[in-house]
This record gives sequence, C-alpha cells and structure tokens, in this order.
Amino acid sequence: MDAPETTRLRLTVHYDGSAFHGWQVQPDQRTVQGDLEAALSRLADKPCSVVGSGRTDTGVHATGQVAAVDMPATWKADALRHSLNSILPGDVWIEAARETSAEFHPRYDALRRTYRYDVGLRSDAASPFHMRWCWPLAEDLDRSLLHRAAETIIGDHSFEGFSKAGQPERGYRCHIMAAAWAEIPLGIRFTITADRYLHHMVRYLVGTMVDIGRGRRPLHDMARLLADHADLTTSPPAPAEGLFLNRVEYPGDEPVDL
Repeated sequence: MDAPETTRLRLTVHYDGSAFHGWQVQPDQRTVQGDLEAALSRLADKPCSVVGSGRTDTGVHATGQVAAVDMPATWKADALRHSLNSILPGDVWIEAARETSAEFHPRYDALRRTYRYDVGLRSDAASPFHMRWCWPLAEDLDRSLLHRAAETIIGDHSFEGFSKAGQPERGYRCHIMAAAWAEIPLGIRFTITADRYLHHMVRYLVGTMVDIGRGRRPLHDMARLLADHADLTTSPPAPAEGLFLNRVEYPGDEPVDL
C-alpha cells in the first residue's frame, strides 16, 4: 500500500484579535485564517486551506481555537509547529500540533466550546497594557446579582433574544453546561461552556448581566429574555475586546472540570 501523500494536522491556535477582521478569510482584509493559510502554503510550497472550529468576529481573541490542515506527509507535527511559529506574525501563535484522522472536522466534530469574557473593574483597566484584552469598565458591580444572573442561563434554552442574527435553519436553542463569574486580578471574568452559540450571544449575555450588576435593570430580565418576551430587549453587547475563545473539546480529549 502506498504511503499517504498528505497528513491532516490539528492545530491549537492563540491570537490577539485586535488587528484582525475576524477569523474567516475576507477580500482585502487581514484575518487569522488568511495569515495561517499564507504561512502554511509557504511551508507546503503549494496552496493550503485551513478549517477552523468556528468564526470569531473582529477584535475577538482566542487561546484555544482549533484548526485543521492537510499538509504533505513529510511534515511532522512538532516540526510544523516550530516552523509555523517562526514565520507567523507576533499576534498568532500555535500552542500545539498533532496528527489526526483524515475525517477530523474542527467544527462538526466539536462537542462543546468554552468562551471567557474579562471585565476590568480597577481604574488601571484603561491602561494600554490591559484595555486591548478586556472591557475597561472601571467601576464596581454587584457580584451577587452577577452570579444569580449566570445561574439563570444554565440548561437548555432559546437564546433568540440574545443573538444579533437569526439562525432559523438550526433553531435558537443552546445547551449551557456551565456559566459562572470569578474574580481575577484586574476585575471579574465570565466563563461559559455550551454545545453551540448564536451570533454575538456571549457579548449580549455579558452586556445584559453587567447592566444588572450595575443596577440598571432588574435580575428577572434574564429569565424574561429567555422566555422570549417581545417587549424586552437585551442591553448593548459587551465590547469585542474582552472576549476569548478559550477551549474547544472533541471526543477522545481529556475531560476537564466545568
């Protein structure tokens, strides 16, 4: 039997989304997918296509984006990771590379995805060394209200009220396995794990919960929005800068505590 000409490699990708027009390739715009494909094509000496676990919007970051690429079989995972990191721009970094099956699909095979959102509550959140990676709110929030608001969304719900664009062909229901706020040195962090997300869903959730924590709207608005009250709208979405795609999990991965 002839040896395969290509090997499918699974990449774990970090990027600072500040200078990118999102993940997906777009004409005349710098994107993460575009930079990765350019680097991989250079190493393969032929055009390469990269498939990601999902799109991130303009300004959104990642510490756990998963991508797949078919490379010439002469490329081994460790060597590819090293070579990629030597030619990629400084705002993209490959954490890990490993061989995977030819059938592996980063999007369709994913079991769940975890996002985190950082809100800067200290005054120095507005520092240029922090503000690119958080919402520099620089004011206090009622932690009890935040925690209770997060508890409301756990489980299976329709999140149509928390989405920018509809997905009628797939429906609006998402299963939230975990959602919680936790203290970080700069302020507070929201972490959410779900089987799927709607467009801008996490940012609408954070924007609404922060307004509840500010005392600008009542806690019961969360439950009413999940119940699709037509007379009620979310707060404006939280800024993209605080959002990170943190982890994507697949069958066979080591389990993590939620």
